[in-house]
Amino acid sequence: MNPLSESTYLVLLALYQGSLHGYGIIKKIEEVSEGAFIIAPGTLYGVVNNLQKQKLIETVKEEKESRKKKTYAITEKGKEAFELEFRRFQNMLSFTNEIVNEENEDV
Repeated sequence: MNPLSESTYLVLLALYQGSLHGYGIIKKIEEVSEGAFIIAPGTLYGVVNNLQKQKLIETVKEEKESRKKKTYAITEKGKEAFELEFRRFQNMLSFTNEIVNEENEDV
């Protein structure tokens, strides 16, 4: 599988602990990143459509106060893709730390 884009990774992260509607995904990303990442609604819905095509997330219909609202949930395939990318990031961070720490020791 190809590496995930930043937006794709963040949407999967937002859905990892449970299903959310679009605005909930936006707020979750802002919350977990402490405001470092803000995803625009247009970007979100492009990512959501792409993730649905790849079967990494699915739509769960939810009625609230007599209104139908689309809620999205991560699939098992989506969890696997997210976890693979997470391990890739951990690996990159590990060797990056080694290089940076070696450079700082030489100073």
